[in-house]
Amino acid sequence: MGEKMVEFAKIAAEAAADKKAKDIIMLDIRGLSVIADYFVLCSGNSTTQVQAIAEAVKEKMEKKGLRVRGMEGYDEAKWVLIDCGDVVVHVFRTEEREFYNLERVWSDARELSIV
Repeated sequence: MGEKMVEFAKIAAEAAADKKAKDIIMLDIRGLSVIADYFVLCSGNSTTQVQAIAEAVKEKMEKKGLRVRGMEGYDEAKWVLIDCGDVVVHVFRTEEREFYNLERVWSDARELSIV
């Protein structure tokens, strides 16, 4: 199941890239958390772009057969969290990403190549 989940994380990253998300990274958090196995983090320049990225990720994940369990923060579009079970996607507005700095919080996680 782990190989399949990393593929879903890559699909989410690609969907974000299709909407011109910035600074896309994938983190392998297996063994560090029971929350999920993979985080995908990315940024948008505006609330409109953050919403577009979130919608594209949700749509592509569902199209590939992964159930999206929930999406939080969509209306405010400062930090949208898309819960796909073992893959969690964080779509930030640039300012919020700098403020919350999840890369630092999860600095023990291994960063994965998106390609």
